Amino acid sequence: MRTVPAENGKQVQGLQGKRKWIYAKKPKGRFYLYRQWVGYPLLLFFFAAPFIKINGNPFLMFNIIERKFSIVGHLFYPQDLYIFVFGMLIVMIGILLFTVVYGRVWCGWTCPQTIFMELVFRRIEYWIEGDWQQQKKLNEGPDSDARAWKKFLKHSIFFALSFLIANTFLAYIIGIGPLAQIIVDPVSKHLAGFTAILLFALIFYAVFAHVREIVCTTICPYGRLQSVLLDDQSLTVAYDLHRGEPRGKIQKNQSAQGDCVDCKLCVNVCPTGIDIRNGLQMECVSCTACIDACDAVMDKVGKPKGLIGFYATAEALDKPSFKKKNMRALAYSSVLAFLVIVFAVLLFNRSVIGGSLLRANGSSYHLKADGTVGNLYTLELLNKSGNEMEFELQAADPRYSVQQVNPIHLLKKDGTATLSFFLYIDRNDVTQYKQNIKVKLVSKGKSVYVMKTTFIAPLPSN
Repeated sequence: MRTVPAENGKQVQGLQGKRKWIYAKKPKGRFYLYRQWVGYPLLLFFFAAPFIKINGNPFLMFNIIERKFSIVGHLFYPQDLYIFVFGMLIVMIGILLFTVVYGRVWCGWTCPQTIFMELVFRRIEYWIEGDWQQQKKLNEGPDSDARAWKKFLKHSIFFALSFLIANTFLAYIIGIGPLAQIIVDPVSKHLAGFTAILLFALIFYAVFAHVREIVCTTICPYGRLQSVLLDDQSLTVAYDLHRGEPRGKIQKNQSAQGDCVDCKLCVNVCPTGIDIRNGLQMECVSCTACIDACDAVMDKVGKPKGLIGFYATAEALDKPSFKKKNMRALAYSSVLAFLVIVFAVLLFNRSVIGGSLLRANGSSYHLKADGTVGNLYTLELLNKSGNEMEFELQAADPRYSVQQVNPIHLLKKDGTATLSFFLYIDRNDVTQYKQNIKVKLVSKGKSVYVMKTTFIAPLPSN
């Protein structure tokens, strides 16, 4: 992709490399309406998810500090790292495959940065300071009480929203319960938690009040990958050069004139400050604001819509006979569906108990006077079921019996337990010096976890 400086003072950087502030015209149109239908439910989900619990567990939680994660109410511990990593790979691969087929639609429609910026913060800015021309006039005009009041009100609301977002973001890390405790307790009792909230709030405020489109055009690694991921089959927002050029104001003799009337509304409405008419550019986030602006103009001048629209990249516009290869999209979607199925199988077949069974260090077999031989084991258990669990240990082979040294039969929710026990077998039933055995954890009459270990015993005397 090539980056082309935009016109009408809309480029991100000036001639001396100094950032030039972007004043984006307030968008409106059918695509903007669709984006609101997508964006606001996602915002609602973002703020509501920490409060949603399934089987007593958060719907989503990524507690890095305690190395505990909850996805759709399923708790993941370090022992489940392979499932969690596989899930993250699915998300990454899904976004990559989605980008190859549908371009940068993720950035313009579902990325949290875009949703918060375009559907929340920028709308507040329009409400307080007016549309782009009023904002520019206000910023470039003289200092006044009205200007100071508007700036104070805007930035106060921005910081309050950033503080709310920071609290919600922290709830995804530590859970809503610990966050509520930080809020109600004195600051001195949770100095680290309060510092984290304040730091997150300042970061979010800086992003939405000052950094803005630079996140999309420069900071975000996903945005920098677009030139690698997109190809001639990828869907993207593009300007129909053949139909639009030569551009110019409407004249009586339009036989040699294209449909573009050079109104520059597509430039004024762009949140990243580009001119879509200059070709495919890395800064385009496929927000479709330029499509809505251009379609409105085409309606007014009696021209068909679609001068700017969703197209496969350059090849679709250069070749009228171009046909999109749907097999590629089908193949990518099949790969993603397969990965999702594998993840679902791993997720729903995951054991609700984590355990580590080891023979006691330095111990050998133990002979009893009644003719039985035993081995001593140490067992560490972790309850991942989300509920209290009563259990008992049983050997899978009925010839063996279990005798606990420190009887424990209850695992609390998210609790752990360490216990020691002996496995005994009649010496006459021993067939080899070292043999593999299985120990079951039984709860409510069902085997919920099976562990493998070895048992050593002398062969019976002849």
